[in-house]
Amino acid sequence: MYLDNRPNATMGTMNVLTPEEVRVLGALLEKEATTPEYYPLTLNSLIAACNQKSNRFPVVEYGEGDVHLALDSLKAKGMAAEIIGNGRVSKYAQRYTEKLNLGRRESAILCVLLLRGPQTLGEIKGRTERVYEFGDLDEVEMVLQKLAAREDGALTQKLNASPGMKEPRWAQTLGGPVDITATASIREAGSADRIGALEAEVTKLREEVAELRRRLDEVLG
Repeated sequence: MYLDNRPNATMGTMNVLTPEEVRVLGALLEKEATTPEYYPLTLNSLIAACNQKSNRFPVVEYGEGDVHLALDSLKAKGMAAEIIGNGRVSKYAQRYTEKLNLGRRESAILCVLLLRGPQTLGEIKGRTERVYEFGDLDEVEMVLQKLAAREDGALTQKLNASPGMKEPRWAQTLGGPVDITATASIREAGSADRIGALEAEVTKLREEVAELRRRLDEVLG
């Protein structure tokens, strides 16, 4: 489902991106920086990058149609391009950093926020190392503030610390203003699912251990 693409106060003259567009753009930014030998990406490679289980929040299962629609919209906004190679296979590249004249520091931060959701300064610094190595947290915060103060529309937003967290987090605003409550609820739900899965695994292991003990007792008589 597409969101209202009319400009808002946070995005300025930029269009609000759908969750699919956010993920596709983030995946293109990441692969351009970390695996340039395989970039631009084929549609299948881009789908796989969007649906990675690691380094993604939330984890998604996009199909070809989802990614294709997102690409068409990003191309219409000048944020992505289709490139036909020698093999006549369509490949896709991001044009967002060029469109907004963003450097490696800005691109690295937006990449992490697009793919992983809101992050603390320390998380951003640690997770951007493959793309750009920040000297310290002050440099990270300086770039975030610069992105938040852009005259053509803020690209980042500082969030208040969530309950149980000491540090505030930063989020990208390409998908519109961030609903802090909704974001916290999604993360809590994700944590609850992981805890539930771990509890089920522990129960299963206990049952297997009990069965092994029973069999051992029968053998030993």
